[in-house]
Amino acid sequence: MEPIPGSRFRGTWKYVRAAVFIGCFLTIFAFAALGSFILFAKIGGAPPVAVPQTTVFYADDGSKIGESNYGQKRYWVRLDDISPHVIEATIAVEDRKFYEHHGFDLKRIAGAVVANVQAMAKVEGASTITQQYARNLFLTHEKTWSRKIQEALYTIRLEANYSKEQILEGYLNTIYYGHGVYGIEAAARYYFGKHADELTISEAAMLAGIPKGPHYYSPLINEERAKTRQKIVLLSMVEAGYIRRQEAEQAYRDKLVYVQHHEKERPVAPYFQDVVKQQLRTKLGLDERTIELGGLRVYTTLDRRMQQIAEEQLEQVIRPSSAIQAALLAMDPRTGEVKALIGGRDYNESPFNRAVQAERQPGSTFKPFLYYAAIEHGFTPSTPLRSELTTFTFDDGRATYTPHNYNDYYANGPITLAQALAVSDNVFAVKTLKFIGADKLIETAKTLGITSKLKAVPSLALGTSPVKMIDMVAAYSTIANYGKKTEPVFIKKVIDANGNVLYEHQPSTQQVIDRDAAFVTAHLMTGMFDPKLNGYTTVTGQSIIDEITRPYAGKSGTTKTDSWMIGFTPQLVAGVWTGYDRGETISRFDEKQYAKQIWVRFMEQSLADKPKKSFKPTKGVIGVYIDPQNGKLATDACPVKRKTYYLIGTEPTDYCTDHLEKKTKKKEDEKSWFEKWFPWF
Repeated sequence: MEPIPGSRFRGTWKYVRAAVFIGCFLTIFAFAALGSFILFAKIGGAPPVAVPQTTVFYADDGSKIGESNYGQKRYWVRLDDISPHVIEATIAVEDRKFYEHHGFDLKRIAGAVVANVQAMAKVEGASTITQQYARNLFLTHEKTWSRKIQEALYTIRLEANYSKEQILEGYLNTIYYGHGVYGIEAAARYYFGKHADELTISEAAMLAGIPKGPHYYSPLINEERAKTRQKIVLLSMVEAGYIRRQEAEQAYRDKLVYVQHHEKERPVAPYFQDVVKQQLRTKLGLDERTIELGGLRVYTTLDRRMQQIAEEQLEQVIRPSSAIQAALLAMDPRTGEVKALIGGRDYNESPFNRAVQAERQPGSTFKPFLYYAAIEHGFTPSTPLRSELTTFTFDDGRATYTPHNYNDYYANGPITLAQALAVSDNVFAVKTLKFIGADKLIETAKTLGITSKLKAVPSLALGTSPVKMIDMVAAYSTIANYGKKTEPVFIKKVIDANGNVLYEHQPSTQQVIDRDAAFVTAHLMTGMFDPKLNGYTTVTGQSIIDEITRPYAGKSGTTKTDSWMIGFTPQLVAGVWTGYDRGETISRFDEKQYAKQIWVRFMEQSLADKPKKSFKPTKGVIGVYIDPQNGKLATDACPVKRKTYYLIGTEPTDYCTDHLEKKTKKKEDEKSWFEKWFPWF
């Protein structure tokens, strides 16, 4: 053997030393880098893992009425509330070494590199569940070195500060499953109409295969491709030891039933939901992002059955070809809870909410406020005033006003306040306003909750100052509730994504008007449905009397451009408005009847399963039978008697004598010839 020359040996040893030195340096550098990463992870602390989640809105029966997601559906559920099959399928196909590595699977990375080099393309990925979770939480999906480094840093921070269970829970709640669906709970609901803890092996394997290509492997787009991917997931579960091969084969054969989705499903009470969102902003002080993406659970007062009845009646009563608009609002007068709300005939065409945003002339629906104020200032249901064409002067004699009754019908004689309200006599109303003063009416309206500006002019008695429907219905609710005011309530409770109660409504009422006078007013308002009060014209509810089956109080109102009907029982108050957005004249007779027709059908159907309650008299009132034509105490001679309520001490004391002479003459006429001549004998 030829000996190695010393110079050659020395040269080789130099390279060995250099290699050892570089190796040691690289090792120290690697450990230093790793230590720096770990130190960075500890110093940086636990990264925030909150992600956008869908806010869900519920009706008063707990059923979902809508969600706020900007096209994305997100829900967060605990790992314990996710089917074990989902967890096993996800780990088997995405990251089988999940519980063994510390964020990076080095062996898998090396294998992926070799496979990609051999194929001269990216054919295999090596991202762990932790890496994917980091990408979903904080990063874009752009393929740059900067993004790769950031992903690695976030991955280390996640592994250093969270348990494997927490990371897995976060991953399953943020991964994208296609169709705007994020997270396993949203995916379970979207594809199978069930919760994440109810998924079978077959369903879990199908969903676990989607994230690799959410569009490509969606069973709703191409079920054949999705089934091929499902088979791969099931085989992975077998290889990982989660299930037996027979179970995998059976799961593959199981027929999956998917939820049928319609691109344009009709939303539930969209106008109502808009008001709820507005209240979340104004009453709770929540910002737009929290409302839309905060994962809130908002429990509302909406009654889905009443809402459906309201929508059906609008569709059935109003001619499809009519351009007239409509709004409806119903609430419980005892609690203020809004049960149904419609702000227009088509939300997609016009999201403008006419029930809460528009100000329209209320017409004669304003008169109950006038007569309440009059009763407080000495008027009674029997107070008589002449109904005749009258011109009033105001503004210190500089202006005049001549109100007209419907069709220019007048009694041309005295009528009572009770009859004036029932037949909606305009002259009587303006005379009443002149007696008590416009300031008293304005004060009463404001106390009842009218927020709009009211002009102190004679026509105010006839509802010429525009107001909001929600204010009018709330004011009627106060009268129905014996003078106790309850603000309209839309939200019962709000819970955040972590289960904390952010808001819970506390019921409260305030006695704002006199209890006894409120009852007298409410009873006066039953007159529009009572033919006993017919006089020179019929009561304004005559056209719908045949459709009512229980006691109601209410008032209709009509102007050239607006038609109203607001009425109540002790359990429910509802208001309906119809008219044209641009103030066009309502000229067709059937269009003038829309509000009443919608109202009576809504009330009758909504209360069909409720007891028929009457208005219970208060302690400070007394009911007596009167002759409705003159307001005096009725006698046996009166052909018509009506029980009417008064504040104690204001009831009439004079008896009706109008029919005594007629009754005597009638008796004389009914005598036989023998009885007539008998006195002569």
